[in-house]
Order: sequence, then C-alpha cells, then structure tokens
Amino acid sequence: MGIGNWILLLLTHPNEFRSLVQFYLYHEQKRDITSMKEHATSGWDRESMRRCWAFLDQTSRSFSAVIKELDGDLARTICMFYLVLRGLDTIEDDMTIPDEIKQPILRSFHKHTVTPGWKFDGCGPSEKDRQLLVEYSTVVDEVNRLSPGYRDVIIDITEKMETGMADYAHKAATTGSIYLETVAEYDLYCHYVAGLVGEGLSGIFSASGKEAVWIKDQLELSNSMGLLLQKTNIIRDYREDVNDQRYFWPREIWGKYGFKEMKEMYAPEARQRATWAQSGMVLDALRHTTDALDYLRILKNQSVFNFCAIPATMAIATLELCFMNPTMLDRNIKIRKAEAARLIMRSTNPREVAIIFCEYARKIHAKAIPSDPNFLRISIACGKIEQWREHYYPSFVQLSSDPSGAARQDLDPYDARTLIVKQEQALDAELSKKKYIEGLRNGINSDGERPKQNTNEVTIRETMMYTGGAAVLILIVASAVVWFVLKVMAEPEGVEL
Repeated sequence: MGIGNWILLLLTHPNEFRSLVQFYLYHEQKRDITSMKEHATSGWDRESMRRCWAFLDQTSRSFSAVIKELDGDLARTICMFYLVLRGLDTIEDDMTIPDEIKQPILRSFHKHTVTPGWKFDGCGPSEKDRQLLVEYSTVVDEVNRLSPGYRDVIIDITEKMETGMADYAHKAATTGSIYLETVAEYDLYCHYVAGLVGEGLSGIFSASGKEAVWIKDQLELSNSMGLLLQKTNIIRDYREDVNDQRYFWPREIWGKYGFKEMKEMYAPEARQRATWAQSGMVLDALRHTTDALDYLRILKNQSVFNFCAIPATMAIATLELCFMNPTMLDRNIKIRKAEAARLIMRSTNPREVAIIFCEYARKIHAKAIPSDPNFLRISIACGKIEQWREHYYPSFVQLSSDPSGAARQDLDPYDARTLIVKQEQALDAELSKKKYIEGLRNGINSDGERPKQNTNEVTIRETMMYTGGAAVLILIVASAVVWFVLKVMAEPEGVEL
C-alpha cells in the first residue's frame, strides 16, 4: 500500500488502519527461507528452487506466505506440491487446448512430473500461469530432489486428480454439457480438485513426522477441509467464472429458482431469486465447517496448524461476506485487508478458531431472512457450529493468567452452567470423602486394597479419638472397681457360730 492509500484508510476506516498497523508492527515472520541457516531445507541456495519459490509468489500470494512459514522441509515440499497441482489445473482450465491434445497430457501428468526435461508450451497466451508450464522442467528437477516419502504422496495425488479432471474435461468437450447437474456431482468435482489436496497434505504431514502417523487416514476430515475452501472460492468467483464460461454451481441448487442459464442470475430483475440460489450455495458450503474444526483439533505442530487454520477462517469470513450480498453477482469480492490481518493474528489455536467460526456464523444468521427458502436450514447450520464450540470449548469457561503468567481457567459467575459445575464439583468431593472414610472403616483404600501400615498417615484427630476412647474405658473400669470396694466395705461382718 502506498502512502496515499494509508492516509485514505486512516480517514475512512480508522479501525482498519489500526489493525493493519498492529499487524505490520507485531506480527513476526516465523521463518526466513532465504537465510543461510535455512538453505538445507528451503533449497534457496539452488537456482532451480529459487525459481520455484518465485512461481509460488506469482501463482498465489495468500498461500505463499503461510507455506514459507512451515517448519523444516515441509515448506519446500508443499511448495512443490502446490506448483505441480497448479500446473495440472492450468492445463485443465485452458479452454484453448483441444480435447484430443488435453486428454493424453492430463492423464499422464503424474509421469511428466518426474520426467527430466518435460515442459509444455501449448497453453493460450492469456493463461495467467502459462509460464509455469513453459519452465516446468525446473519443477520436475526439484520434485525429483524430494525424499521418496514426500514424492510418492505427490505423485499418487496427482494421478488421482488428473483422472477426475480429465473425465470432466472430456465430458464437457464431447457431450456439450457445461453444467454440474447435482450436488453429488458437485461434491465429486470438488473432491478431485480440492479434497484430494487435503488428503495429500495430510499424507505429507504424516510423512514429515511433525503430525501423527494416523492423520493420513483421516480422509473424510481432510476432504472436508479442501471442500470448504474450494466451495468458498467457487461461490465468491461466480461472476468471473460465468464471464469465462466456467460453470461450477450445480443446477440442483440454482435451477429450482426458475433459471435456465447461470448468466441469468445477474440480471437486475432476477436479483431476489439469485439471492436464494446464492443462499443455497452458502448453505451447502457450511456443512463442511464442523469437519474442518475437527481436523484442526487433531493438529499438534504450530506451523502446520497456522497453515490450515488461516485459510479456514478466511473461508468462513468470505462466506459471510458473500451471503445475502448482491454485489457478488456483479463482480469478484474479497474480505478487506484489515480483516484478513486480524484473522491471521487470531488463528493460533483451535479454541480461538472455533470462536471465529461462531462469530461469523452469528453474522450469517443475523443476515438471514425468513422469506428465504433456505432460512431454516441456514439457522440449523449456524447452530451446529455453535453446538460444536460449546461441546469442546464451553463459552462459560474463561481463560486467563495469574500474576506469575501461568494459564488458568475461570468460570463465568453470571452463567447458569457455572452453578451446575460447582454443585457437581461439591458432590464429587463429598462422594470422595465418604468413599475414603468407608475405606478406612473397612480397612480398604480407594483402590480396593488393604492399605499398608504407615504411622505417618495417622492424623491428630484419629490419635485423639483413640486416646480419648482408652481414657473413657479406664475411667469406667476404675469406677467399677471403686464401687465394688465401697460396697464390700459397707456390708456388716458376719457372726461366727
């Protein structure tokens, strides 16, 4: 941003100005891949890898920043994974490539990716990532430098993805069908282009040793993470895709509102019906949110968590921006930079991410109107996010720190659930006390075993109790003896006969 933009932002949106200043001042870069100590894992000392990092910056600035902050060789590995899939996606999206040329390239792309010297210069001149394929031999060289565990994951996912992309491209070219008809078909398409990316990332995380080995088997959660991001982009990019004659919204959602073609939705007279279709698309994307939250909960490496959490919070914020927003039908819209900066700074742990999801779910619910045919289902979808958060991170449990800086949990005194928790805690304490006393009486400890003798464990109260009992017993015996003696002395002496 230039100085003029900063001044304009200060005058028009002072709160956003403050957020951006805080971000630039306090958000620390976690890693510098260009430093010499990072060369062993980032590959910055090689010309070919520096070129790959440059391609990453050109193809996706948003993902580039979070990828570069991943620990160790994860950054370089995921950089290569992203570039391979970007190259594949570029060929699939290029409408200037005839199907008879596109099909063999797509279906063999996993082989080309490890074939030294392979590159492709057949993309149209207007394709934005054309240069990546022109210099794809550089990508091939770096992929072949990866460890076999990483390379196998990348090639496996590439082969699965290319098959699905080729099938859809061939269908569009040979049948003349340009639309996805059903939500199930839409899900399958998104699985091929994004869900498999989630599966591949989980496989890479597992192979790195920075996450649990079994995370690669969490296919449903990995798929949902990918679908949430992909569907958000498809919703947001409606106008751009329609202008380019790319139609990803399923007819099952928008066709029920009387539209025969997707381009009819941005006509001024069709705005209300188009808004209902838009609402249906947002509703469909929301069903992946709780799976995404489940996935984030099982991550343990901080850099991996940030890499996954930041796009997820950006996605829920973008869905809220698109919901009931007719501007989206006219042009591509994005969340503001200050909002993105706040999300980056906050997306540091599962609890805070859950809170972010709830905040935007409440905004979506507040914007919903009863006349929307999807109103009830939108309300339920937002409620599920609230329910998930309350189950894992109850809102009446507040995190704070004591004077020493140690974390502690406080209960909100104004929340009715606090009284229930305190009563349960008191009941548990009372039951534990009764169990302990009963065990002492029976000579059995809490584990069901007879306790070992230990004089140090005898309390003062128990000592006094035993001493008092002995004293009372002695007093009773002494009293009985005295009584007997006095009685004998009081009797008259007998007369001898």
